Amino acid sequence: MTKEKIGFIGTGVMGQSMAGHLIDAGYEVLVYTRTKTRAQALLEKGANWKETVQEVAEQSDVIITMVGYPHDVKEIYLGKEGIIHNAKKGCYTIDMTTSSPILAREIYQAAKEKHIHALDAPVSGGDIGAQKATLAIMVGGDFEVFSAVTPILEKMGTNIVLQGSAGAGQHTKMCNQIAIASNMMGVCEAILYAERAGLDPNTVLKSIETGAAGSWSLSNLAPRMIKGDFEPGFYIKHFIKDMKIAIESAEEMELYTPGLKLAKSLYEQLEKQGDDSKGTQALYTLLKQHALTV
Repeated sequence: MTKEKIGFIGTGVMGQSMAGHLIDAGYEVLVYTRTKTRAQALLEKGANWKETVQEVAEQSDVIITMVGYPHDVKEIYLGKEGIIHNAKKGCYTIDMTTSSPILAREIYQAAKEKHIHALDAPVSGGDIGAQKATLAIMVGGDFEVFSAVTPILEKMGTNIVLQGSAGAGQHTKMCNQIAIASNMMGVCEAILYAERAGLDPNTVLKSIETGAAGSWSLSNLAPRMIKGDFEPGFYIKHFIKDMKIAIESAEEMELYTPGLKLAKSLYEQLEKQGDDSKGTQALYTLLKQHALTV
């Protein structure tokens, strides 16, 4: 594809960096987000502000969405003032939100009826991956559409894989979140164990992060736990949303996921404490609280 006009809806923790890479690559980027101040850095960088989703849809050749919840995705795509009803024929849409596989297929079908191309393409890598343009991008949809927008996806990520038909990207992201859920519990417990044993957890990390225990969370989030940095690279409230989708999808397939359910219950305790806008590494604080009462 040549330098098409790209609409970007949702400029939060990750979306802002992702849209910024597209501007840096020379694309004309139209942005909309619910709170305009959250797009200010992009506007200063050269993005064009649009007042509504409808305006973005009407004026863009490619539309990327990176919002919070499935109900946001449904409204943005299927609402009367949304993308499907207002985008140009031949427009490409890429939903990079972690959302429902069922909804992804519904959007794909509605788009197809309007001669619009739709992909579901959730990402993994958190704020660091978004900032460095090293996101893993998991795609569901038609091969021809995937091939057409790959140059755009390459501006935001480095591991870009077409997983299958519509909904396959979201199913793959559920696999990702299931793996992270249990891993995060292990990372927190390992750091707490190191501290209780009188070890320097930073030194412990030097030994274990490159061995069999190694993981993205261990290398990138454990250091934040140790420093007491619980600012969101990925919100707890969004992780709880993802785990709910994963559990519902697993139950539809009659799949038993005890680790996932335990992780969700722990994060819901943080939610009840009012910590749902912290980063997922804040699970460390909950387990530390429990450790003090054992």
